[in-house]
Amino acid sequence: MTGDRRTVLADAAIGVLAETGMRGLTHRAVDRAADMPPGTTSAYFRTRHALLTALVRRLVERDQAELQTAGEGVPAPRNADELTDSIAVFAERRLAGEGRQRSLARYACAVESVHHPELREILVPRENAARDSVRDFLSTHGVTDAEGRTLTLLACVDGLVFDRLVSGGGVPREEIQGLVAAALRESDEG
Repeated sequence: MTGDRRTVLADAAIGVLAETGMRGLTHRAVDRAADMPPGTTSAYFRTRHALLTALVRRLVERDQAELQTAGEGVPAPRNADELTDSIAVFAERRLAGEGRQRSLARYACAVESVHHPELREILVPRENAARDSVRDFLSTHGVTDAEGRTLTLLACVDGLVFDRLVSGGGVPREEIQGLVAAALRESDEG
């Protein structure tokens, strides 16, 4: 039961952080969001830092599960249009519903990790099937630094998602299409 309750509290903390920001992330707020008696969160996570660390670990766990499933659940893209479509679906998921909530929490945690390097270590991008799919696609299409281009492409998509979380709206397919085309283009510099 302890593991389940810790997970429930960490999930509730993600929601609290997404809704109220870092200042609103308190033990009491998480108790309320998890519909637990007062003091439950502090019994499991004695300090705010322990709560934040649990939140970040759970956030990464949920993100990794989503990315692993996304990469395994669809056939590998055969052309740039299919890769663009896959990335567009991913961006859309990150901007709506539960994905939006996790995105808001992730960015708040990324900023907080500037002051807490141990959180940065947890947030470091990891291998997963979705990332592998992008890298394999680029490699298959003749990109010599497929790993580097994958990281750049995904960082650019992440930036678009961040921009739309802040400014509103979605990520137009054309913007993603341009990023995919740039990732496929070999550098003119030798």
